[in-house]
This record gives sequence, structure tokens and C-alpha cells, in this order.
Amino acid sequence: MEAKNNKKIIWAWSMFDWANQSYNMVITTTIFPAYYVAITANKQNGDMVTFFGHQYVNTVLSNYILGLSYLIVVVTLPILTSIADYRGNKKLYMQLFTWLGSLSCAGLFFFTMDTFEFSMICFGLASIGYCGGFVFYNSYLPQIATLDQQDAVSAKGFIYGFAGCIVVQIICFIFVLAPGVFGITDEAFPARLSFLIVAFWWIGFSLIPFYILPKGKPNVGSHNYNVLTGGFKELAKVWTKVKEMPLLKRFLPAFFFYSVGVQTIMLVAANFGAKELHLPEENLISVILLIQFVAILGSWLTAKFSAKYGNVKVLIVIVAFWTLLCGFFYFIINAYQFYAAATLVGLVMGGVQTLSRSTFSKFIPENIPDTASYFSFYDVTEKLSIVVGLFTFGFVEAVTHEMRISSIVLDVFLAVGLLLLISLLVAERRIKAVISLQSTLSTVKI
Repeated sequence: MEAKNNKKIIWAWSMFDWANQSYNMVITTTIFPAYYVAITANKQNGDMVTFFGHQYVNTVLSNYILGLSYLIVVVTLPILTSIADYRGNKKLYMQLFTWLGSLSCAGLFFFTMDTFEFSMICFGLASIGYCGGFVFYNSYLPQIATLDQQDAVSAKGFIYGFAGCIVVQIICFIFVLAPGVFGITDEAFPARLSFLIVAFWWIGFSLIPFYILPKGKPNVGSHNYNVLTGGFKELAKVWTKVKEMPLLKRFLPAFFFYSVGVQTIMLVAANFGAKELHLPEENLISVILLIQFVAILGSWLTAKFSAKYGNVKVLIVIVAFWTLLCGFFYFIINAYQFYAAATLVGLVMGGVQTLSRSTFSKFIPENIPDTASYFSFYDVTEKLSIVVGLFTFGFVEAVTHEMRISSIVLDVFLAVGLLLLISLLVAERRIKAVISLQSTLSTVKI
């Protein structure tokens, strides 16, 4: 097993974020949402699409498919992460999900209305590949960094991710803005080419962490379980341990509620801009690029503030800011207001993701072999929050035909998460006071 805080291993770990955030930028945030809204809108049916014989509002269908993909991840990953710890092969699962995601992105190159059902299946599979790989990636954090370095290493991963997706987006942006320079006459081709670029970028740079990251240490012990039974048994043991950790069991529900709002807003923002404000594709790409630059600054500042003031305090401030931002989306009526809100989202987007991951990592025991099983609870909580958020957002839009009302519903989840974080801070202070008192009494007794 490699020593912690190894610079080469941390760099390789960060390069996985550099590789897979290209999917998050192009497919969930910029080019695909704009392309999807444009290709599915027509004069005859408006914003309605037919998917295997059933009609849906176009953005509602995309939200449902995303939600279903995250639900599949929620159901399968606790088993897979337990098996990965049991066998010590979490890097293999990270590779399998990455190949699934990148090949599915390549399949989106063929997205036309003639291949609509196939393309939407690829869209869902790409999401599964991205989410699945990220779970095993996250589980490496306590394995490669000591407790005092986890905030900085977590921030470094996100910074690499934001930087990588900026580079990919600029490459794709060139084809979208100046197709004539490359002899492209089909208006839809630059967007579809972007999906292919993401596929090659994603799998290509992922080969670095696949080669350098440690495989993982088996946690079989003296048991003689088969793979499936061992996975369930390991997961059950970890769940029992989580319930005995006063801070961790308080953090998870808080994380769930504020993630419903945070993650859903990031996934639907581009659809909101394209559909509600009719922003052109190049404008959406430009503002999302700006968000990524701001997010790099946000991740760096968050790591600095958390070192000075503590993780939970900084999380409370960030989630409070998110709560105000989500409410503001209801009142957005023009492009300038959207750009202003998007810039503010960028400032806190990187911060909440960076700090959430490192806070959870700090709340689990040090030097344990089954980090993937512990992180399965973190990732399942996050993915389940996205399922709830996307289905809630989609259902409210389907009933009201108003994305703005959906944003107000999300704000309720953020407010609950904020209150639970405040409760966590109170519990953390109480536990620290008890420990301090015990230490004082022990010293006096001596």
C-alpha cells in the first residue's frame, strides 16, 4: 500500500476529475441541453416528444431519464462498492463505469430525431457511467491523503476537473462558433462532434489514474463469503458503524436535503436558460465557461476558509447562499439576470462539492480498508438526492408547465438542509466540549 500524501498519486487521482468533468460540462450543462431543446422543439407538437409510444414534455423526459439513471446507481452501487472493498478491486469498477460512460457519449454522436429512443438510452447510460466511476474515485480520498490534507486534496481534484472541462468546452466551442472554417455545413454536426470529443477525452485521460492509482487492499479477513453475500455483509457492517457515529449520522441527512437543491439546479440550469429565456447555444456556453473559472476560485477559497473556520461553519454559509440563489431563480426574466445568477452559482458550486466530500471523509474513521463501502453511503445519499430533485422538478413542471415554480419547491429542500447543518454544528460543539472536559478532568486526576 502506497504512503499517503504521495504527490504522484494525488496528481493521478486529480486527473480522473480532469477527464470525466468533460461529460459534466458538455453533456449535462451546455451543448447537449441546448441541442436537445432545439432538436425536440417543433411547430406541430411544441415541446412534446414521443418516447416508446408515450408523450412527454421534452425537458421533463430528459429529467426523468437522468433521474432514472441516478436511481439505478443508487440501487447497484452499495453492492458494488462493498464487493470492491471485499475483493480489493475498486479500480476495476472505476474502469468499467468509465468505459460505459465514454462509449455512451460516443453513441450520442448519432443523435437525431430518427434515433431518438436509442440516443436517450445512451444519454442515460452515460450518466450511469459518470456517476458510477465517481463513487470509486471519491473512495480513494481517505486512502491517499491524511486527515489534515483532505480538504486541500479534495479541492485540488475539483480544480483539475473545472480546468479540464474548460479546455474541452473551448475546443467544442470553436467547432460550434466557426463550423465554416472546418468545412462543416450541417448545423447539427458541431454539437454531435462535441459528444464524440468528450468520449475520447474522458477515456483518454482516465488511462493515467487507471495506470498509477493503487488497486486497493482486499478486506476479506477470515470470512469465506462468495462475492455477492460478502458484499451485502460488508455493507451491513458499515451501516451499523455509521449509526454509531454521532456526527456522520447527522451530516448525511443534511447533505441529502441541500444536495436535492444544489445538484438539481446545476443539472437543469442550462435547460432553464434555453427554454425559459430562449438563450442561444453560444451564449449558454459562454456563461457556463465563466462559471467554471469562478468555480475554481470558489473551490480554492472554500479550502482556505474551512481551514480557518471549520468545515461545518463554512458549509452553513455556502448553503445559506444557495438558498437565496434558488429563490432568486423564480424572478429571473432576462439574460442579464440569468448571467448574474449563474456567476454566483459558480462561486459556491465548487465550494459546496469540495467541502461536502472532505467533510464526510473527516467524519469516517482513519486508516480503514473499506473506504469504498463508507463512501457508498455518501454517494448513495447524493445520487438519491438527485433522483428526488429531478423527479420533483420534472413532476412540478409537467403539472404547471412552469420551471420557475419547480425552483421554489427545490428551495424548500435547501432550507431544510440548512437547518440540519445548524443542528450538526451544535452537536459538533457539544461533542468537542465533552472531549475537552474529559481531557481536563484526566489532567487534574493525574
